[in-house]
Amino acid sequence: MHPIVAQPTKPVSYVFTHFETSPEATGIHSKPYAVILSILLSSYNLLGYDTAAQLTEETKKADRTGPIAILSSIGIVSIFGWAYYLALTFCIHDFNYLFDVNNETAGAFVPAQILYDAFHGRFINNPAGAIVFLCIIWLSFFFCGLPVNTSAARVVYALSGDGGIPFSSIWRRDRVHQKRKVPAKAVWLCAAISIMLGLPILKLDVVYNAIVSLSIIGWVGSYAIPIFARLVMAEEHFKPGPFYLGKVSKPIRLVAFMWICFTCSTFLLPTTYPLQWTTFNYTSIALAVALTLIMSWWFLDARKWFKGPVKELEQQDEDI
Repeated sequence: MHPIVAQPTKPVSYVFTHFETSPEATGIHSKPYAVILSILLSSYNLLGYDTAAQLTEETKKADRTGPIAILSSIGIVSIFGWAYYLALTFCIHDFNYLFDVNNETAGAFVPAQILYDAFHGRFINNPAGAIVFLCIIWLSFFFCGLPVNTSAARVVYALSGDGGIPFSSIWRRDRVHQKRKVPAKAVWLCAAISIMLGLPILKLDVVYNAIVSLSIIGWVGSYAIPIFARLVMAEEHFKPGPFYLGKVSKPIRLVAFMWICFTCSTFLLPTTYPLQWTTFNYTSIALAVALTLIMSWWFLDARKWFKGPVKELEQQDEDI
């Protein structure tokens, strides 16, 4: 819909060959550095396949359908995400105006500004269409937040059954709401944490960047642990399942591990210069604090009693 409204659109040569660093707005003059930061877009886009992994325990023949669902979700989000980015790029009217602090979005929300300019220019200075379209996008943010909260609650629900998080007895498996059949306490915990993390965003934009970056580092980085373990594991100790890549699995594991390390490092880089209190990337500090708390809890307490996943029968015996 964007290219249909935004007339005229940028030519194909601009979309696929033009290069901008916008040093006036970002302070970034290095093209290689700008290319590295552009990797963030793909990391933002490639989300959601973990939900397919979490649902495998509730599906038939999960050892085969689970990997297929994960690969399918990656393919779907890649295609639609790439199409969305292309549509936005074709709709750019004035690139420099996108980062202008005096524009309609204060230079802070480039996709919204692109949509605003498209509708504002097409319908003779009438931004009503852009406002309606942005309301649809903001509403989609809400519905995107619902599955994120649901997914987080499922993780709390599962880990509490293994005693893997603080106060597991509160969020554990027997705390499922009798009427709604959901782990209500885990849902409310995740909702409360989301609200507390979101409140500082109303005042400081850097908080939002730090929270999003830290979330993706934690989420993507968690996949690096089993991948690295599989890299160093002797082949004779591994029993492949029905969905196995065979000889190509080792180079794929290596590329995947290196990609995760690279993308996680990219999220720690500043995106605006010169470095000030309002432009500094606080993700590194937040990550250091989170790792310090987790490792302190492990060495001081959790390592003394945490034995790994608890089998369902053992959990039921304990509850009885």
